[in-house]
Amino acid sequence: MSESRLARALPAALLLAAAATALWTVPALMRMAQVERTARSMEAASTRLAGTNVLDAMSAAIRDIGDAVEPAVVHVSVAGESKGRLGVRQFTQSGSGWIWDADGHVVTNAHVVDGATALEVQLHDGSLHPATLVGLDPRTDIAVLRVTADGLLPARRSSALPAQGDMVFAFGSPFEFRFSMSSGIVSGVGRSAGLAEVEYESFIQVDAAINPGNSGGPLTDTHGNVIGMNTAIATGRGSSVGSGQFAGIGLAIPMAIAENVVTQLIEHGAVKRGFLGVSVMDLRRIASLAARDPAFRTVAEHFTGEGAVITSVSVGSPAAAVGLRVGDVIMSIGGQRIGASDEVMSEIGTKRPGSELPLEVWRGEAADPNGARLKVRAVLGTMDPNVNARLFVTAFERAGLTALADGKRDGRRGVDVRESQGPIAADIPAGSLIVALEGLRVTSMDDLWVRLTRSAIGRSRLTAPPSVQVTVVRPDGTERDVEIPLR
Repeated sequence: MSESRLARALPAALLLAAAATALWTVPALMRMAQVERTARSMEAASTRLAGTNVLDAMSAAIRDIGDAVEPAVVHVSVAGESKGRLGVRQFTQSGSGWIWDADGHVVTNAHVVDGATALEVQLHDGSLHPATLVGLDPRTDIAVLRVTADGLLPARRSSALPAQGDMVFAFGSPFEFRFSMSSGIVSGVGRSAGLAEVEYESFIQVDAAINPGNSGGPLTDTHGNVIGMNTAIATGRGSSVGSGQFAGIGLAIPMAIAENVVTQLIEHGAVKRGFLGVSVMDLRRIASLAARDPAFRTVAEHFTGEGAVITSVSVGSPAAAVGLRVGDVIMSIGGQRIGASDEVMSEIGTKRPGSELPLEVWRGEAADPNGARLKVRAVLGTMDPNVNARLFVTAFERAGLTALADGKRDGRRGVDVRESQGPIAADIPAGSLIVALEGLRVTSMDDLWVRLTRSAIGRSRLTAPPSVQVTVVRPDGTERDVEIPLR
């Protein structure tokens, strides 16, 4: 190559070399600068985190909740038997509970201990204690046990209903991981899930992790107060709600319901329920009655909103005493908004007789079909357990058991047979005490009818003739299982 050509090519080569160097060097320098900035950011963050921060405060508060609550949490172990047409089946199961008072009363779910022949409670310190069943209420799925132990530490309670968004904490023994704790928020209140085990539903819905074994454990607020009892979960299988694996929806019985039921079980061994004296129907069904009654037509045409329509009022009832009428729409009870008819029964049936209950109703008039809102205060009477069980009452009367009442003998509660006629009198003479149905404990008339209802629902339609097995203690003290035909 000539010198002139070399002279011309050299600047271009130098320019290319400089460009190549820049292409490699600049990104490298930029990466180094970015690394330095990231390192400084990490160091600053670590320095800040080394001191007290909001997460430390939150963690400390949550640890305090655990320290305040867990000594009152218990693990419940159950051995029991289930009687059926194929004989007796032995079973074991477990759940959770919590200490109600220093006298040794422990609260759990009825479905955890139903059918138990032996109960054992493990305290937070690991000690094991035999327990006795004080009483259970199948309608609300609440049971009370009692243990004899020193140094029991009861949980603190609050009957205040939480609000949507409130942080909550669930305690219990999910999948036998005993004395566990999970957290979440309140997703909703006043929920109804259609559970077979619970007639009166007004659940707190939470997204705290609740799994099999959590049943009966406490649900607490951010102050460590028990505000509910874990009862059921949505399993994620269609609309299934029950005891499968957690799918983001947990349900807890509010403390206001538990306070009423637990106190009565401790004091009396059975539960008396409030009675208003109305029948109600969902608003979506009222159109079918519009042609039959002008009051229902007024509701169908002019009422907008949520509520339950009164379809009948019992003569002489608390509802009649405060002037409630057919066609009135119950919008709220005790400040709780009503969206369906079963919520009315839940709000009333979980209150004690004698309770004063404020109601807000909508009433349409012929002169003013747009209606008006009225507020009344009713004093609840006592629900007669026979009222909603006429088919079973009639079946028992047909069988010869013509007079039944709540009873107690030698400290054992049940249903007293005051009159017995016909062939069945040989097996169940007057003066006998019905103490179980299909092997499950019965402590009152209400227990008997709810057990019968569930037995009839669960029975195959091919079973003929339909009958139930009751366990009776006869006047001479002997115990016997007797079949009673239902028709």
